[in-house]
Amino acid sequence: MLAAETREELQEEVQLWKERLQRYGLRLNIAKTEYMECGAKIEDGTICVDGNNLKKVECFKYLGSRITSTGDVLPDAYGRANSAWMKWRTTTGILCDKKMPIRLKSKVYRTVVRPVALYGTECWAATKVTKQVLHTMEMRMLRWSMGLTLKDKVSNEMVRSAFGVAPIIDKMREARLRWFGHVLRREGGSAAKTALTLEVKGVRPRGRPKTRWLDCVKTDMAEVQLTTRDANNRNKWKKRCSTADPATTWDKR
Repeated sequence: MLAAETREELQEEVQLWKERLQRYGLRLNIAKTEYMECGAKIEDGTICVDGNNLKKVECFKYLGSRITSTGDVLPDAYGRANSAWMKWRTTTGILCDKKMPIRLKSKVYRTVVRPVALYGTECWAATKVTKQVLHTMEMRMLRWSMGLTLKDKVSNEMVRSAFGVAPIIDKMREARLRWFGHVLRREGGSAAKTALTLEVKGVRPRGRPKTRWLDCVKTDMAEVQLTTRDANNRNKWKKRCSTADPATTWDKR
């Protein structure tokens, strides 16, 4: 992935990249190369390579995550849910088999399906809508695995209790706080810590401001009663931010 401040700089980088690839006998696939422009002011024009214009997109997939020009994480949430459903379908032979014990179904869900849904969520500036996407996905999976529908009038709490899993929203918070703790304990020159304290130039638009990642972290720390000073106390930090699945006690038996 290439990044630049201006269109002209990106044009030069793409051309240089193409020439370097040719030097080692490789070829740039123009049809599969796309570019995205971010910012309040979008300029006219395009990126051109050997007379061919590159396709401009508003969203693209990079390292398993969907990045948008507006910074919205909702497309990534839908992408994570779809990936989790694909993994769930490959395990329906176990999860939807009435002869399989609920204990085994729970372990398969916790170790195979849920990690796919949670991949990369520690970096999300999660909103209520984003959380609802994964919450709805999880409850449908658990209900279908137990052979239940909404018509059975079984509450979400009872379904989770029977399956022995913590809410996926709490697991998202756990992942976010765990990563935040790692960043706080790193040295000042690390890229992660530099990005954490980075001041973005410009003025925020009028109206209700968008939720930022640090806003989510502050809310998370308030919920579990943690402060930034607690990051150096690894045991305390881990104990406060962790949300254990009730089924983990089943695995130890």
